[in-house]
Amino acid sequence: QVQLVESGGGLVQAGGSLRLSCAASGGTFSGYPMGWFRQAPGKEREFVATINRMGNSIVYGDSVKGRFTLSRDNAENTVYLQMDNLKPEDTAVYYCARPSNQRIGIFVYPDQYAFWGQGTQVTVSS
Repeated sequence: QVQLVESGGGLVQAGGSLRLSCAASGGTFSGYPMGWFRQAPGKEREFVATINRMGNSIVYGDSVKGRFTLSRDNAENTVYLQMDNLKPEDTAVYYCARPSNQRIGIFVYPDQYAFWGQGTQVTVSS
């Protein structure tokens, strides 16, 4: 059974930084792309970023492009989301996710992912 556990969320002032981690267990971590999404109260789940199996192809959502950096360590079964220059509108619960059995491709929609973590809260104060 695939399990994803996010960590690293918290409260930060605008302009600050946070680094989120997502530790995976079960399955073959290096065999699948990984994604991050976020959801603010009253809003739909929003695509943040995705990374392919090898870590050499990354796609970012328009709202985070140039501020967030996604990476993965296949030896540690972990994906990292470095968030810099945070803004109040980045406030949300952040989720990492993995597709069910698709190994190749870029996936930017929530329904393309089968496994989800419990989420970690990020709050950015102005």
